[in-house]
Amino acid sequence: MSVPGGRTSWFRMSPPNPAAGLRLICLPHGGGGTAAFRGWASGLPATIEVCAVQLPGRESRMGEDPIDDMGVLLDGLAPAVVEVLDRPFALYGHSMGARVAFELSRRLRRMGAPAPRHLFVSGCPAPQLPQPPPLHPLPEAELVRRLRELGGLPPEVFEIPGVLDVLLPVMRADFAVVENCAYEPEPPLDHPVTAFCGTTDPEADLAQTAAWQAQTSAAFAAHEVPGGHFFVQDRRADVLAVIVKALSTDS
Repeated sequence: MSVPGGRTSWFRMSPPNPAAGLRLICLPHGGGGTAAFRGWASGLPATIEVCAVQLPGRESRMGEDPIDDMGVLLDGLAPAVVEVLDRPFALYGHSMGARVAFELSRRLRRMGAPAPRHLFVSGCPAPQLPQPPPLHPLPEAELVRRLRELGGLPPEVFEIPGVLDVLLPVMRADFAVVENCAYEPEPPLDHPVTAFCGTTDPEADLAQTAAWQAQTSAAFAAHEVPGGHFFVQDRRADVLAVIVKALSTDS
């Protein structure tokens, strides 16, 4: 995909689908990359193109420093998104990606850019709620313990020499993006929001997920899905079915 201004690095299509009528822009969880959305295209109709956001510090952008500030992240991401809005789009984000997707929606609105048709968030408490103690400043041993508890990473990752040396700086930066982003009240979004949580997710329960309703003046739905923080890995088909139905209703 060609993006003017050298912004191709921000996106990866899975696979490119020029005939699709809608682009689903997906933002990964902390430490994650475009691989988090591998296989999504096969679970969606051909009318929806999956566009995964590739953040600095991972995958083909390993040579770049990870970004640890929401404003700086949006300074790069928002203009890149604007340049791929040649068709209607929706946003999906999980955990850290959910908060980034929300702030991206508000940044696009302030820019006067087209709005997403729908915002999908998962594994993330509503932004106006009190936030849990930050993870990014934790000592290494404590941070590793918390990452093991959250799941989402194969257990062997923690045993391979050198892997944590690469992974932990990215994780700290990603956590800091959200944890240092103070919530600033703005008018509710005027497009629908759908929020997901796992039944046993320690990071976001159903009440914290339902509180996302305050962030939209349009339709809202909350869905509880069996599983923990990374329920979407095991219940991807369930999540995609909700997304497809919601987008069909929007259109």
